[in-house]
Amino acid sequence: MKTIRNLLFLFLWGVLLNAGYAQTKEPDEIKIMGQQFEMLEHRLDVLQKTMDDILWFDRVGDVAFIDKVYITGPPLAHEKNPTAEGAGNPVKFWCYVFIPRSVDPAKKYPLIVLPHGGVHADFTTYHTHIIREMMAQQYIVVAAEYRGSTGYGADFWRKIDYGGLEVEDVDASRQYMIDNYSIVDKNRVGIVGWSHGGLIALMNIFRYPEHYTVAFAGVPVSDLVARMGYKDDEYRALYSADYHIGKTAGEDVQEYRRRSPVWNADKLKTPLLIHTNTNDEDVNVLEVENLINALKANNKKFEYEIFRDVPGGHSFDRMDTKEAREIRYRIYVFLSRYLQPPVPFKSQADMEKAAYRFR
Repeated sequence: MKTIRNLLFLFLWGVLLNAGYAQTKEPDEIKIMGQQFEMLEHRLDVLQKTMDDILWFDRVGDVAFIDKVYITGPPLAHEKNPTAEGAGNPVKFWCYVFIPRSVDPAKKYPLIVLPHGGVHADFTTYHTHIIREMMAQQYIVVAAEYRGSTGYGADFWRKIDYGGLEVEDVDASRQYMIDNYSIVDKNRVGIVGWSHGGLIALMNIFRYPEHYTVAFAGVPVSDLVARMGYKDDEYRALYSADYHIGKTAGEDVQEYRRRSPVWNADKLKTPLLIHTNTNDEDVNVLEVENLINALKANNKKFEYEIFRDVPGGHSFDRMDTKEAREIRYRIYVFLSRYLQPPVPFKSQADMEKAAYRFR
């Protein structure tokens, strides 16, 4: 979306230049135009989110009761105006809730907390087959649109707190489900995340090991210090922005360490499975290897697998290929050992039928 915005801006700016209009504008007016294009981007994100929400009912409505609930997380870490009206109030955000249509209201079921990935992104129907697979096993799923997610306007987008209070938002979604759904078993809660969602999963089990029975982290962002070293300036600017961390890793390395799983590895107490892929074009395998080595150095018990050049790169086990499905089935086998879903998959064929209906 950002690329589309930039192209649109350049196109229109070129038109104005040819017409001689832009040459008459003052720098402040040009800045205002840029801000207006940025607001357009956020409006398009809201529209895209609305359309994708409708798609959820078409794609999983046959197997799941779907809801979207409005809850709260901690207040902002840094208020622009601490004495302003509303300053210090909890941050409000949305969560998706998926409940299998096959549940018995008199029984209790395991919960999976499923934070989405992306620096600024959201939970979308990209996860369709994963949700269908989880519904078939009678997992209840909650997916938080934590602070900084897209599709909710510019103000919410700027509330981003990568590796910080977004972790608390996701844990708040877990607590919400326990407090409000009698069918949720508070003693069988797993957290599953890929990429940025993998970082959130890891940070949750490091901060709140008593809240989670098991965790899976796929291609997780693991070391923000290393990550700032191999990403470009545009990416680094997402973190050093004045509404975010406000400093570069070079200016405050300890803050970037505080937000990184690799520097919190000594806190692991929860059963954990980690996956990474050597041809990952987003989270370089070196980040995850750093995490694996840190866990080993702290004598932690966990499971992991480093996959070698599996097609799909960063998305290798979330895709619809045969190899991706095989890997995903193994993830469910691991989770079921600890969460004991009522209807565990007996075979990969069972999983494929649940996800794709006619496999």
